Amino acid sequence: MIVRQFTCRVVLNTHLRKLRGIQDMARPSSDVAAFREIFSKANSIAVITGAGVSAESGVPTFRGAGGYWRKWNAQDLATPEAFSLNPSRVWEFYHYRREVMLTKDPNPAHLALAECEERLGKQGRRVTVITQNIDELHRRAGSKNLLEIHGSLFKTRCMTCGHEAADHRSPICAALKGKGAPEPETHDAQIPVEQLPRCEQRGCNGLLRPAVVWFGETLDSDILSRAEQVLDSCDLCLVVGTSSVVYPAAMFAPQVAARGVPVAEFNMENTPATERFKHVLFTVTQAHTAVILFSRLSDDFL
Repeated sequence: MIVRQFTCRVVLNTHLRKLRGIQDMARPSSDVAAFREIFSKANSIAVITGAGVSAESGVPTFRGAGGYWRKWNAQDLATPEAFSLNPSRVWEFYHYRREVMLTKDPNPAHLALAECEERLGKQGRRVTVITQNIDELHRRAGSKNLLEIHGSLFKTRCMTCGHEAADHRSPICAALKGKGAPEPETHDAQIPVEQLPRCEQRGCNGLLRPAVVWFGETLDSDILSRAEQVLDSCDLCLVVGTSSVVYPAAMFAPQVAARGVPVAEFNMENTPATERFKHVLFTVTQAHTAVILFSRLSDDFL
C-alpha cells in the first residue's frame, strides 16, 4: 500500500515527469527491490513525521520569513515567558490556530499512514507514528499507535493543579469568541486573565495553558520514553515531511540508522540528517509529490 506507492513513484520516474511535469523528483540511493524486501520483512515500523505531512492540508507552519501572527514572530509567542507576560495575547494566538485547524482535514498522507497501520496490524505487524505536529490530523485520520511528542492544540494543562485534558470546544471560552485575527493591524483583545480558559477540576479554577511543548521546555518524559522504546525496537524507520532541525526529534532517525536499521527519508528536499542515514533509500524533492507518494494506495503490495 503505502510502500508500493513509494516504490512505484521512484521506478516510474519517467512517467511522473510526463504526467506531472516533475523534474528530478527523487534520488534513489538504494535499489527499490531491496526496499520492498526490507519492508516485507519489517515487523515494527517507526514513522517520524513533521510539518511537511500537514502542508497539503493547508496548515500554516509559522516558520521562516512568513512566520508572523499580527506583528509578532510566532516563535516568540510559543514560550513560557510570553505566556507569563501576556496570557491573553498567547491565548488569542492559539485560539486562532485552533479555529484554523477545525477547518482542515487529514490529507492522503495522513490517511495512508493510518490505513497502513490498520492493514499491517492484521498481520501482527506494528506501525507507530511519532509526530512533531500538534494539529491532531494523524489522530483524525485514524492512527492509533501515535505519539504526539510536542503535544496538541486541542489539549490544555492547568497552571495550578497540572491537570491535562482534551478540549475541542469552539471557542474554548466565551471571551475568545471572534478574537485572534492574524492581521498586523489587529489590536490585542487584552482579555482579563479571569476570563481566559480556566480549570474545571473541582476546587481548582486555575489558569489553563495550551498543552504543547514551548521553546525552552523539555518533552514529556513519559512520551519521550515511549518514543525511545519504539525507535530502539523498530526494524524499519520512515522519515516523512520533517526538516530534522528541531531537537531532540532531529536525532531520532540518525540514532536508528546508527544501529544499522534501514531508514527511508521522504521529504521535499535533503535535510541536515540526510547524509547521516546509511540506508537512505530515496528522497522526494518536490513538495506536492511528497503527498502523491501516499495518495494512490495499492492492495497487492501488502
